[in-house]
Amino acid sequence: MVDSQSDALKGRRLLVVEDEYLIAADLADVLTSQGADVIGPAGSVKNALDMLAKESQIDGAILDINVRGERVYPVADALRTRGVPFVFTTGYDSWVIPDAFASVPRLEKPVSAAALARLLTLRK
Repeated sequence: MVDSQSDALKGRRLLVVEDEYLIAADLADVLTSQGADVIGPAGSVKNALDMLAKESQIDGAILDINVRGERVYPVADALRTRGVPFVFTTGYDSWVIPDAFASVPRLEKPVSAAALARLLTLRK
């Protein structure tokens, strides 16, 4: 899953919200290999909100839409309030995303490391 864009995310602090352990670990490894400082991964909406409350600097986030049967939209709202860019990762179709988040990039699982790095570097 690692591509040639090593250091594309160097120094960026990225929150990862993903409840599937293997996906979360793989995603954290990919982001770290590209120079990011990973916050989390958070395995629940509550855990993600707690991390947000404790972290003063977050440069971006990767949010799985369905986390333990709960939608991640409260985390997206909190990020938006702080002006932090984020992307959704999901296996769902785009129609499940509320209109308020229609402009947020959505990557289908399995997520391409190259596509993720490209989106996150563009959304600085």
